[in-house]
Amino acid sequence: MIIVDDVGGLIPKISHSPWDGATLADFVFPFFLFVVGISLAFAYKRVSNRVSATKKAVLRAANLFLLGLLLQGGFFHNIHDLTYGVDIGKIRLMGVLQRIAIAYLLVALCEIWLRDVREGGIGSGYTIIRKYRCQLLVGLVLTATYTVILYGLPVPDWVYDVTSPNSTMKHFMVKCGVRGHTGPGCNAVGMIDRSIFGIQHLYTRPVYLKTEWCSIDSPNNGPLPSDAAPWCEAPFDPEGLLSSLMAIVTCLVGLQFGHVIIHFKGNDERMVWWSLSALILLALGFSLDLFGLPMNKSLYSLSYTCVTSGTAGLFFAGIYLLVDVYGYKKPVLPMEWMGKHALMIFVLVACNVAPILLQGFYWRVPNNNVVRHLNSL
Repeated sequence: MIIVDDVGGLIPKISHSPWDGATLADFVFPFFLFVVGISLAFAYKRVSNRVSATKKAVLRAANLFLLGLLLQGGFFHNIHDLTYGVDIGKIRLMGVLQRIAIAYLLVALCEIWLRDVREGGIGSGYTIIRKYRCQLLVGLVLTATYTVILYGLPVPDWVYDVTSPNSTMKHFMVKCGVRGHTGPGCNAVGMIDRSIFGIQHLYTRPVYLKTEWCSIDSPNNGPLPSDAAPWCEAPFDPEGLLSSLMAIVTCLVGLQFGHVIIHFKGNDERMVWWSLSALILLALGFSLDLFGLPMNKSLYSLSYTCVTSGTAGLFFAGIYLLVDVYGYKKPVLPMEWMGKHALMIFVLVACNVAPILLQGFYWRVPNNNVVRHLNSL
């Protein structure tokens, strides 16, 4: 995530896709959700008190959500500004950590409450599916709900205002009146967020600013073209409410991969189940993309969910084979350390907290600090 955030501006193939399609950067967040799901299989392997476990899960999710509000709600300003603070009326309500908190909580509740707690060995694929059938049903219901709303909910025309740097107000009207549209301006994902949260609480630098409709330097950020689409300057949250349903599904897929570790003790059995499941997800995802349901991170489309989850499954199986089966542990020790401290690293580096703290220490004048000198190299 750190690499794609910092290098993506220089190499478009690494940066997030402007809209449809997927680049290297678009696989990072689903991988994280996938691993969260795997970890929950271990965290709730044995639950002696469901009520107590539920309280702890709710508290942990609430702490993560509040941390996301602080880090990504606008409280911290640009790393070159020694200022902070946010207007509560314009705070961004959703974000990366908030989505992780939502996915974590829902999947944790599934693992605590929706599984067959009767003891007994898992002798086949059928028995593991039966044991966790309620969790699989939740995933199917979430997928069906997302799909029905995305393609069935009509999106009306909408308006918004933008204040330019010279304090003049610009008024825009976006004409929609469509159903099932998956473009940047008239999709149900954005409409639901605008209706529930309010447009002032959404992300103000959406990725579609790099599309050809909104940038003369597409696929990079650039000045607006003279015939820019009316929605180009509108906020849009890539971690919105409706798209979070499919993020939960990604976490649920990871949970099922974790169950394979819990119930199958042989390496061959684990590799077969992981590889088969991952390949099925990949085949389904690419087929959906081929037949008109494109991969899209901002919408967290079904094809995107299948392809990223399947790829995460293959990567996980490959790392397990190299590290746990063949014993190549030393080369991955740095990644192991980062995995154990992922939240701390995300907060300090990916959320620019470390640069902001470093820039607070300067010599005589604020501009004379380590961060500015590094940027000038």
